[in-house]
Amino acid sequence: MRWTERRERLRELLAGRRCVHPGSVFDPISARIAEDLGFEVGMLAGSIASMTVLGAPDLTVLTLSELAGQAYRICRAGNLPLLIDADHGYGNALNVKRTVEELETAGVAGLTIEDTALPQPFGAIGGTQLISVEEGVGKMRAAIEGRQDPGLVIVGRTGAMSVTGVDDAVVRAKAYEAAGVDAIFLAGVRRRDQLEAVAAVVNVPIILGTPGPDVTDLDYLSGQGVRICLQGHRPFMAAVRAVHDTLKALRGGTPSGEIENVASGEMMKMLTRDDDYRRWMRDFLGGD
Repeated sequence: MRWTERRERLRELLAGRRCVHPGSVFDPISARIAEDLGFEVGMLAGSIASMTVLGAPDLTVLTLSELAGQAYRICRAGNLPLLIDADHGYGNALNVKRTVEELETAGVAGLTIEDTALPQPFGAIGGTQLISVEEGVGKMRAAIEGRQDPGLVIVGRTGAMSVTGVDDAVVRAKAYEAAGVDAIFLAGVRRRDQLEAVAAVVNVPIILGTPGPDVTDLDYLSGQGVRICLQGHRPFMAAVRAVHDTLKALRGGTPSGEIENVASGEMMKMLTRDDDYRRWMRDFLGGD
């Protein structure tokens, strides 16, 4: 697998002058769909990974090995650069270093490490806490130390904007940039002034979690140094709804042939790369 080449493409995107939306993916087929439709980068969120692998909510019960396994299955299915949400790095700074090593081996093009206190601390249910700036910097430095391929993109993520406010978000973004990360991921941006406060003081590219409606114009985002802007994770939700409604209809007695909005045989062949497998069978197994 040519992991380095796709990492170079992600770096070219971050070094460019325009902002793009990533394709939210969750398994090999969804990644192939995103690639075939022309998305420049795929995004695997921690919440979606937890739902896909465990059927569990986003409560940091997914393990690193489970995340790395899903990432590898996605990466080996095509050539779409994959940006992955590695949450808090599954522990302290040493765990972050291990997280980077495992996800790099799995083939991801980039990963985010955040400064949220995870998993949920005892007695803090319902609230979001951040680790200290100093601990966050240690995690970012450990992430960079864990990287073997210099092409792998390390992204420092902060949730300060919606937890402690703009001023703290600025402090953390500057500190993580100084620690050497390749980009800053801002979660919780709702207004343009919030984004502009950070954009004015950092020199690395910015990645936005799903922002407020006032901050979604791609031309505006491009001018603020934002290179990737998430749109949420509707594809997974749409897939869940489609499976639910189809099974409900079948359970209710609807004949299989009357189920609507299903992928055609030709689409399934295209997405499973059927032509490739048929060619390999002829080449390696003999026959016509």
